[in-house]
Amino acid sequence: MYINLKEATEKAERLNCTIGAFNAHNLEMLPSMIDAAKEAGSPIIIQTSVDTAKYIGYKTLVTVTKSIANSEMVDVVLHLDHAKDFNDIKNAIDAGYSSVMFDGSSLPLKENIMKTKAVVDYAHKRGTSVEAELGIIGGTEEGITIDGSEVKYTDPYDAKYFAEATNVDALAVAIGTNHGQFKSKTNVNIPLLAEINEIVETPLVVHGGTGVKEEDVPELIDNGIRKFNVGTELLVTWTETAKKYFGETKVNKSLRHNIIPCNEAVKNIVAHKINLFMNKERVKI
Repeated sequence: MYINLKEATEKAERLNCTIGAFNAHNLEMLPSMIDAAKEAGSPIIIQTSVDTAKYIGYKTLVTVTKSIANSEMVDVVLHLDHAKDFNDIKNAIDAGYSSVMFDGSSLPLKENIMKTKAVVDYAHKRGTSVEAELGIIGGTEEGITIDGSEVKYTDPYDAKYFAEATNVDALAVAIGTNHGQFKSKTNVNIPLLAEINEIVETPLVVHGGTGVKEEDVPELIDNGIRKFNVGTELLVTWTETAKKYFGETKVNKSLRHNIIPCNEAVKNIVAHKINLFMNKERVKI
C-alpha cells in the first residue's frame, strides 16, 4: 500500500525496528528497490532530492510509486528529502508525495519552529507526514556541500521543545553522522541519542546512514531511530556498475543490458540494509 511516514514509523515502533529510507536518483532504480522490500516483508521509504523530483517529475514519481505500492504486497512511502523552499514542498504535497522534509536546521531555533509548523499545518490537512531536522548534520548531498556543513549536535531539550511546538512526525538528529560519507565510518554519539530519546516522543531519524557502522545499528534502533537514510552508497554503487557495463558495451546493444545490472546492484544493497534494519534478534526494550 501507499502509506505516509507516520504510518511507517508507527509500525517500526511496535516492532522495535527502523524503516530504510533509500534515495532514488532515477526512475530506473525505483522498481528494484521496492522489490527488495517486498521480498523482505518490510515497508520502504523511497526518497528523492528536490532536484531529482524536478528531473523526473513530481507527478511521475507519485504515479509510478503508487502504482507499484498499490498492486504489490508492500508498504511504500514517497518522501521529499532536505527541502528548504516552501514552493518545492507544496509541489510535492500537491502532487501526492506522502511525506516531506522541511530542512530548517541552519536557521535559528524559533525560525525553524515557525517555518516547520507552517509546513506541518499544510501537510497534515492533506494526509502528508513531515520530517524536520534539528542540529546540523553537515556533509554533502549528491556531491553538493550542504549549507551550514559545520556539524552541530542536537540539544536534547531543544529537541523536546521543537517536537512539541511543531507536532512534526519525525525528527532528524545530529549525533555524529555526515551526509555523503562512504569511504570511512563514523563514531555515532549513542549516549546523546539515548538522552534525546528519553525525553522526545517523536520518532527519530538518522541521516548519513552510509557512514554508520553496521554493529551500531541495533543500539541506534533501541534508542528510538525509526527512519534510517541511505543514499550515497546506492549512488556510488549504481554509478560504478554503470561505468563498468557502459564502458564494455557495444554501441548498438540495448540499454537495458547495461542498466539492469546497476539496478540489481542497488537492490542487493537495499535488501542487505533492510535485513539489518529489521533488528530481528532484539525485542522491544
